[in-house]
Amino acid sequence: MVRNLYTRHSPAGNAPLDYHFSLYLPDNRNAFFTQIIRGAERAAEEVHAAISIHSIDPAKNELEMAAYTGVDGVIVCPYLDDALARRQLDKIGARQIPVVIINHNVPNDQPWPFIGANNFDMGRRMGQETGRITSGAIRLALVYSDKSPGIYGERELVEMGIANAIGYRLGAPIMEFRTNLNPLDAEALLYRLFRDNPADASTPASSAGINTIIFTDTNDTLAAAQTLIDMNLVGRVQVIGFGDDPGILENIKKGVIASTVVSNPDGIGYEAVRSLSALRETGYTSTSIDTGIGIMDRLNMR
Repeated sequence: MVRNLYTRHSPAGNAPLDYHFSLYLPDNRNAFFTQIIRGAERAAEEVHAAISIHSIDPAKNELEMAAYTGVDGVIVCPYLDDALARRQLDKIGARQIPVVIINHNVPNDQPWPFIGANNFDMGRRMGQETGRITSGAIRLALVYSDKSPGIYGERELVEMGIANAIGYRLGAPIMEFRTNLNPLDAEALLYRLFRDNPADASTPASSAGINTIIFTDTNDTLAAAQTLIDMNLVGRVQVIGFGDDPGILENIKKGVIASTVVSNPDGIGYEAVRSLSALRETGYTSTSIDTGIGIMDRLNMR
């Protein structure tokens, strides 16, 4: 109804929009999700569709009501609770509304189309980069975040990919940590590891501490970069970040961060809308579109 009200008073010569799609994202609208929205809006303009942005927070009930909104298609970036997401997705499907999943796949007997990075391949690229920047035995800390639920939700695939690339060089099992939604929680984590309780940075099998850290969230990377400087850890601990935020790229140029993992959030949003459009027009779309992973360092930034 809202879409029709807007298009009814659109300038002469503008035809009414063909579709109304809904995009459900976490409330944490960091740069990654902002780029997803940007890509989705770009594709929506191409396919002559309206797109509305909604929260997947269970407390807000927006995804709960998605099946009753009468939209032409739904894009969902699932939360950590796969069972809850699956129940809501099944309800939407029962109403014959096309669904596309982005960023974090939800296993199902009849899989929904998935758009996003292959997390095993992400882990493999992280592992290859770790092997390149770290000499000797690797004592690796891998920091997941509630701010990037898709990666945490498929952490087993990420770690399998890392082990596939450098398992033979690991001096100890991968140490797994997790930050919360606070953008400065990574700062607190580094202080806890390297100042307040340095024993936490060591493994039972070795007195040597962590020499490489991989972050999986942009905000965590930015917070960690400043903390490395403040704690005089630059060069002593190798860091692989996540995202292509200008602040991260500047810290790579300065040598604070070794490199960063770059996904393609704009492509995720773009391909999700294109897939919904294809489902509406033909009833068919690719079951999976891998939007790819890249690594940026000082060499390929020139």
